[in-house]
Amino acid sequence: MVDYLEGEILAFDKPLHWTSFDVVNRVRGMLCRSLGVKKLKVGHAGTLDPLATGVVIVCTGKKTKQIDALMEHTKEYVATLQLGATTPSFDLEHPIDATYPIKHISRELIEQVLPTFKGEQWQVPPIYSAVKINGKRAYAYARKGQEESVKLRAKLLVIDEIELIGFDADTMQLTIRVVCSKGTYIRALARDIGERLQSGAHLIALRRTRVGEQTVDNCLTIEQFEQRLAKQIQENN
Repeated sequence: MVDYLEGEILAFDKPLHWTSFDVVNRVRGMLCRSLGVKKLKVGHAGTLDPLATGVVIVCTGKKTKQIDALMEHTKEYVATLQLGATTPSFDLEHPIDATYPIKHISRELIEQVLPTFKGEQWQVPPIYSAVKINGKRAYAYARKGQEESVKLRAKLLVIDEIELIGFDADTMQLTIRVVCSKGTYIRALARDIGERLQSGAHLIALRRTRVGEQTVDNCLTIEQFEQRLAKQIQENN
């Protein structure tokens, strides 16, 4: 029997433009109203950017104690990169700030470069991120134009798999599949791929397709959860 008060682990397919906290707040609100309670512990195991979609693990009740363990799980992403241009946030949150040569880029060059990212990697997080610096989030400095005064430290991570899914030489867009450890910023990976191609790049689409053994195909949408919750409450009454 499902017991949200005691604790459950749920997997959602996060909609585009929602934050992970939006998912948590919506789920908490639905559960509190349905169960007739004022408070309920609800948290998520791993932030997903608003411009990304896909798997977000949500824990309720005593299952929130498992969040740290769940965050350690390997993640899988499918990402589309735009080559030849960069943005301050390395994605579509900000407009293009610089353009770079692209005529030398070919599928063959990309296939040579991508494997160099496999294994242990030192990655500098994006300035537009939730990484804490002196007690403040990095994005707080960025939004005040203080990027130059902030030094982000590179973090060691592991990329288990990186695969080229497709490349369009006309639009200079490539799509990759990445299996990686906790703490990997796919936006920063896009930046680094652009640099290694002797050009620039930014992320234009991102979907988290797996967290641990939980795949996006088995995730609930918010609407499906609302329907399931209504049915469960009805059956229990």
